[in-house]
Amino acid sequence: MTLKRAATNHVLLFLISILIGCRDTAPIKPIKKENLSQYVNPNIGTAHSRWFFYTPASVPFGMAKLAPSTNGTYGNKSGWEAVGYDSRHESIEGFANLHEFQIGGFLFTGITGKLKTIPGKLDDPDGGYRSRFDKKDEKARPGYYAVQLKDYGIKVELTATKRVGFQRYTFPKSDSAYLIFDIGNQLGESGKVKDSKVAYNTDGSLEGYVITYPEYVKKYQEDGDIKMFFYAEVSKKPLEHGAFRGEDIAKNIDSIEGVGAGMYFKYNTEESDRITIKTGLSYTSIENAKANLRAEAADVNFNQAVQNAEEIWEREFDKIRVSDSSKTNKIKFYTALFHALLGRGLSNDVNGDFPQNDGTIGQIPLGENGRLKYNLYNTDSVWGAFWNLTQLWALVWPEYYNDFIQSQLEVYKNAGWLGDGIANGRYVSGVGTNFTGLVIAAGYQTGVLKDNVDLAYEAALKNEIEYQDRKEGAGKMDLKSFMENGFVPYIPQSRHYRTNIPEGSAFSVSHSLEYAFSSYAVAQMAHKMGKTEDYKKLMKLSEAWKGFYDKETGFFRPRLKNGHFIDDFDPLSPWIGFQEGNAWQYTFYVPQNPEELVQLIGRKEFNSRLDSIFEVSEKTAFGGEGIDAFAGVKTLYNHGNQPDLQFSWLFNFSDKPWLTQKWTRLIGQKFYGTEEVHGYGYGQDEDQGQLGAWYVMSSLGIFDVKGLTEENPSFQFGSPIFDKVTIKVKNDRDLPLTIETINNNQDNYYLDSIQLNGKSYNKLVIPFKNIIDGGNLKFYMSNSPNKSLGNN
Repeated sequence: MTLKRAATNHVLLFLISILIGCRDTAPIKPIKKENLSQYVNPNIGTAHSRWFFYTPASVPFGMAKLAPSTNGTYGNKSGWEAVGYDSRHESIEGFANLHEFQIGGFLFTGITGKLKTIPGKLDDPDGGYRSRFDKKDEKARPGYYAVQLKDYGIKVELTATKRVGFQRYTFPKSDSAYLIFDIGNQLGESGKVKDSKVAYNTDGSLEGYVITYPEYVKKYQEDGDIKMFFYAEVSKKPLEHGAFRGEDIAKNIDSIEGVGAGMYFKYNTEESDRITIKTGLSYTSIENAKANLRAEAADVNFNQAVQNAEEIWEREFDKIRVSDSSKTNKIKFYTALFHALLGRGLSNDVNGDFPQNDGTIGQIPLGENGRLKYNLYNTDSVWGAFWNLTQLWALVWPEYYNDFIQSQLEVYKNAGWLGDGIANGRYVSGVGTNFTGLVIAAGYQTGVLKDNVDLAYEAALKNEIEYQDRKEGAGKMDLKSFMENGFVPYIPQSRHYRTNIPEGSAFSVSHSLEYAFSSYAVAQMAHKMGKTEDYKKLMKLSEAWKGFYDKETGFFRPRLKNGHFIDDFDPLSPWIGFQEGNAWQYTFYVPQNPEELVQLIGRKEFNSRLDSIFEVSEKTAFGGEGIDAFAGVKTLYNHGNQPDLQFSWLFNFSDKPWLTQKWTRLIGQKFYGTEEVHGYGYGQDEDQGQLGAWYVMSSLGIFDVKGLTEENPSFQFGSPIFDKVTIKVKNDRDLPLTIETINNNQDNYYLDSIQLNGKSYNKLVIPFKNIIDGGNLKFYMSNSPNKSLGNN
């Protein structure tokens, strides 16, 4: 065979193989991405968790948030204490459908044997329908929860759509199997029940409502209450049904009303019989609860609901995809992100109905496409959340951020004043202040705010400067003294300890510092909108912090109305002039002007003091070691609470940025854990995901101490921890932002050099718009600081 003929044959064989491949070979499938939900452990930090903290069976920002309850029926005295689920408990009383700040309702469970209609106590589980359980039988992941009730041999599984809760009970063989619907009793932070009803319909469905009076509604809006409605479909008809109130039981009763109302359903079950409860939820009416169920889950079974929920979570996690060899860091990151996307929950129905502040029903307007223009959400106070949650939302979830602002504006339109915390439109100001104007301002500066911009400015300005006829639920009841004196005078603790009065406050320093910061934020919005006179007035208020600096002690110190500093001053004592903190902590609270604060204290003293604070605080994992929300209020630094969370970033403004890189990295390593006790500190206050959001931003290596409130907002650099991160930021080109680290390990937390889109970048700050444009940030890491970086 000649070489020419051989070559021709090879070409023919090659072409034939291509043709055969085109005909018989399946299309090449894309490489499957790593599942990110596997790194989420919802049980982290649950040794001391708030009512709304532990809700694995839910979707991001959903209304239906299902979880086991170990002590939810205990309620809580003040409305904020940890209650609901505690990983140290050994029995479960049931499974609640609603978990929000000041909102909780509809506890369901299953039992076998003797009918029991009260939950019982932790120290006497046999005294009620609660059951023991083993941690090894518990499974919790985003969108799904399962556990085995040992006392009854029942497997319980939970999942959810946005407004529909699913509960599936797998029973053993029994002629006395029961489902319990405990409707009319207090749950979590919901407060005392005012009224309730549950009814069994002829078609086998159930419906009802509960009206509660939470402690924070009682405190801030005396004529308020919280209404919750449900419509449930059960997959199997009972042999017997009845109603109960406490331990008083009546057979064959189709409905019951009033405090303590509940119903039971009895079944004969074979081994592994499954009964599913599908529950539509609403804050406006039973009819809308039914409509929500029909819209979201009419033809959806339990397994499909689980799959859908898990796919939704995976889609959200994929918006920030990290690559790294450290499984621990991935667990911390995605669990933190899970919290940040879970903390707030829908309050409107699928048709746009929502509960108003005055108790009426509002309607969300429709856009040109015929869909709701936005959704509305319940929320705890935004106090401190702007440093963490709003930065994260602006970066990746701007649509939700806009919705969040619209939620606040609906309260403003209805009540005349912005709220802070919102429970079904009611005022539930968690700390008696109000940072909503700051959140609005940052939303405007980042381009997030899309609807009702002029109204948003009106509301934000009023929140900062007006006090006449101000409603207590709007917070800032001491604003009159702030406006008239230029600061809030100190008034010793009395009956006004938890609230404030026009003449002053027991938290005078912290409130003045906070009002100064929020005034600055709204001032920047005013300047950008051409509101010159408003800008000047607000900027003058933003300087109120200066009068609290005591040169003799070197701390911010409470002042009386006559201007004199208080006597017997101990800078480590909390609650005396400072809310949830002390002078050591709040003396660093001038985020709007950290450069001038450094100058006032003196750069050398500032750096020495702040660095030594972290040196000492490292020994207690940067927060109190007690299992308590306020474990760190009498420490030098308390990462377990909101006021301190920007401190580690302040070295970027005091010419020692490498200390920001060091301490932010070490806080991430030591404060944050992967255990049920040591998760977010040692049982400290993971307030609706804001501590989780701090970890997300810090681990990315970007943060802004001003909460993105500047006219041209920017991020400062810290110490990114992952090998590579791909972030789906929103821009016209669908170009993601990638953040890469070179020579990175646990000890190499210093930045040696930086590249932006392949070019050397010598600054330690980057405009927000550059981040949103996408591109590539590359950080070269080292075990020793490059002290010239950022100074040229």
